[in-house]
Amino acid sequence: MRFMMLMIPLGYEAAPPDVQLDPERVAAMMRYNEALKDAGVLITLDGLHPPSMGARVSFAGGKPVVTDGPFTESKEVLGGYWMIDVASREEAIAWAKKCPASDNEIIEIRQVQEMADFSEDVQKAAAGFDALPRAGRR
Repeated sequence: MRFMMLMIPLGYEAAPPDVQLDPERVAAMMRYNEALKDAGVLITLDGLHPPSMGARVSFAGGKPVVTDGPFTESKEVLGGYWMIDVASREEAIAWAKKCPASDNEIIEIRQVQEMADFSEDVQKAAAGFDALPRAGRR
């Protein structure tokens, strides 16, 4: 089963575009990333620039509206993610618990939807989805 572990660093919603990372914390996180890789469960991972460098596209009234970051109404934002392939939700939680996260970080764990999770009608509507490029391909 594939799970996405979403890093939510509290306070990151107000981080400036040139936010500086602590090299010691980065080194600790790299050791964790290597452990995921060495265990054969890591599919992909990435960190994200702060929201101050992002944009949102909303569709109120069916018309796209672009809002540049930072987003004042945000309380929690993503700082990065890992996509892992493990046998169970419990195993995904066990990996998240090993992360060298700080007091102001939360990891949300979400299982990736598989086509088999959906009804036959939905599977027909999504015909061709498997041909699209995805990180979870093996």
